[in-house]
Amino acid sequence: MNSPPPESSPLLRTQFATLLTYRILSILSYQITSVTVGWHVYELTRNPLSLGLIGLAEVIPYFCFALFAGYAVDHLPRRKLGLAACVCLSITGLLLTAISAGWLPSQNVWMIYAAIAVTGVARAFLTPIYNALFARVLLREQFARGASFGSVAFQASLVTGPAIGGVLVGWAGKTAAYSTAAALALLAGMVLLRLRVAEPVAEGTRSPIFTSIGEGLRFVFGNQIIRGALALDMFAVLFGGAVAVLPAFIQEILHYGPEGLGILRGAPALGAVAMGLWLTRHPPGQRAGRWLLMAVAGFGLCIIGFGLSTHFWLSATLLLMSGVFDSVSMVLRSTILQLATPDHMRGRVSSINGIFIGSSNELGAFYCGSMARLLGLVPAVVLGGFMTLGVVGVTTWKAPALRRLNIKDLH
Repeated sequence: MNSPPPESSPLLRTQFATLLTYRILSILSYQITSVTVGWHVYELTRNPLSLGLIGLAEVIPYFCFALFAGYAVDHLPRRKLGLAACVCLSITGLLLTAISAGWLPSQNVWMIYAAIAVTGVARAFLTPIYNALFARVLLREQFARGASFGSVAFQASLVTGPAIGGVLVGWAGKTAAYSTAAALALLAGMVLLRLRVAEPVAEGTRSPIFTSIGEGLRFVFGNQIIRGALALDMFAVLFGGAVAVLPAFIQEILHYGPEGLGILRGAPALGAVAMGLWLTRHPPGQRAGRWLLMAVAGFGLCIIGFGLSTHFWLSATLLLMSGVFDSVSMVLRSTILQLATPDHMRGRVSSINGIFIGSSNELGAFYCGSMARLLGLVPAVVLGGFMTLGVVGVTTWKAPALRRLNIKDLH
């Protein structure tokens, strides 16, 4: 790990700070909506299945639009697309505001699902736009530190967004929470419009959309370094999805009260933020590939330890350390993707990455829940940790270019 001089901080570049503000505001908007709509739907239905349908209503349009969003980001003005995505987020907030205020039929839960589907479309664009603009506002030698700041902003927003949403619902009501989310989304779009960045100029004839998407897929799966980094992250999330069964662990294994769930859910994010801050001063450089492999292995060991622990604070510490290792993995993966991807393909590569990560979160929750029902809680979590270690071993063997990777080789 290297420690560059303070004057090289990406935050000193106004355009990067502007882009980071857009990312924070858009994530806060999305998180506030997610917390509020869960409370809203359960209040109407008292049916846990209806909560699962919220995720389904969002994930289906996300997957349907993700690859097309990547194509659009690579061929159309990125700031305008970002504004359109933020407007979509705001429309969700405004529709839900109208429903909660009684201006639209307030007992029809399917209208709520329809509003959430708009968020799924917006999410397909938000991250590819951020990643594509990221490379336009920083120097290549600043990508590693910029990715660290981005990771800190992302994790901090994941923690504070639900907290803000919960406070708003409790003190001011659902309508105020939805209105705040809509306002934050519009503010994110306005911030993005203030970004001064040169958009890439398209050269030659534009490829047909499916040909272009296929080109992006061939690039990702044909690049050993990118393919290995994405596989590591996807399978670590897939097999290490212990968070999905935390409520059961609290009651059956750790015998702690409901307040413990909040502590355990927040522990990985706290570890990720702390490590992200450290990486802003000590970005990865030498032996980045080995650091990535060791970070995912460390994550797997933490999951194994969590599965075997019967003491609450030991379990919380292990989850915090899993967040530390996950932050290293996230920063390294983001840096590798930024440096190894040509500018004209950033949107498509980012969308493919989003599909990897998005699907692994959903499938990871399903895998862990299914295995817990089949094998029991502890064996399911421990097995997931060992599976993660197995993935690290296979990747080390099958992707020697990733194992030997030095970040400076990608500059």
